[in-house]
Amino acid sequence: MNTRFSRRRFAGATLAGAALAGLSPPLSWAQGFPARQIHYVSPYPPGGTNDLVARIVSRKLAAKFSQPVIVDNRGGAGGTIGTHFVVQGPADGYTVLNASSGNLSSAPQVLGAPYDPLVDLIPVGFLGHIRFVVAVHPSVPANTLAEFINYAKKNPRKINYGTAGNGTAGHIAGEYLRLRTGIDIVHVPYRGSAPAVTDAVAGHVQLVLDPLAVQHVRSGKLRALAFSGATSSPDLPGVPTIEAAGLPGWEATNFFLAAVPAKTPPAVVQQLHRQFVELARDANTAAELRALGVEIQPLTIPQISALLKAEIDVNNRVIQAAGITA
Repeated sequence: MNTRFSRRRFAGATLAGAALAGLSPPLSWAQGFPARQIHYVSPYPPGGTNDLVARIVSRKLAAKFSQPVIVDNRGGAGGTIGTHFVVQGPADGYTVLNASSGNLSSAPQVLGAPYDPLVDLIPVGFLGHIRFVVAVHPSVPANTLAEFINYAKKNPRKINYGTAGNGTAGHIAGEYLRLRTGIDIVHVPYRGSAPAVTDAVAGHVQLVLDPLAVQHVRSGKLRALAFSGATSSPDLPGVPTIEAAGLPGWEATNFFLAAVPAKTPPAVVQQLHRQFVELARDANTAAELRALGVEIQPLTIPQISALLKAEIDVNNRVIQAAGITA
């Protein structure tokens, strides 16, 4: 007898019975969870912001659960490879996705990924917003966003901008900038933020729109032109917001969330969600994430879902207007 299969059938019957009775699934779903190691999947290569966030969160969760929480980097295809790995994996709470809004809200549409983030995944935690910095290589003769736009207009297709991949948040932001200003810049996709920013520092691409660029702006290897967000950033004092720099109405943002397969037992979902809410309320966790430019918040599952849906709607309009394809 296939014991594993029989247990799944029994679990399915139990859940179905609870649903028919109009009851919540029994508490036994979450009792003893987690009883073993959790795989925490970052759908990007090591070194990027998603990976750095995942490492902070996994360490904090391991301490709370008294179980190993291992970061599993599965990068490529704008984050869709790692995301699909989680979607098609076991729905038992032991494989958790550290998602960026880009690999859920835009990459599936651009790359034709075989999953629907609103159907195939359920969020269990909001890990925070992060703001973009618009930065250029020092060889670009521009100290302000207006000067950059003017230079790019006079030099069509001379500016290459690097991103974490096709369909990522940086890609959408770059195409919105192109549409909004009429500049002709060339997209260069990488397998994550880290290699894109590294090539910007080396001058192989001249523009990046990525939070990871902040550290290189501080060291003088890149020049910041503007920051997304409503207020200036304490990370880069003196750098204006995108609106203050002359582009009102453009809000380039990214956010991180944790998600599991949609068929994960509701009690396990709630158990995970409680732990993520506690993380969001922990001052030490918030401080570590803030050092990366990430502002964590204790949002509810419906709030996270609504935020993701709104992001998908906005990005779909940009994708269609810009004709973005893989």
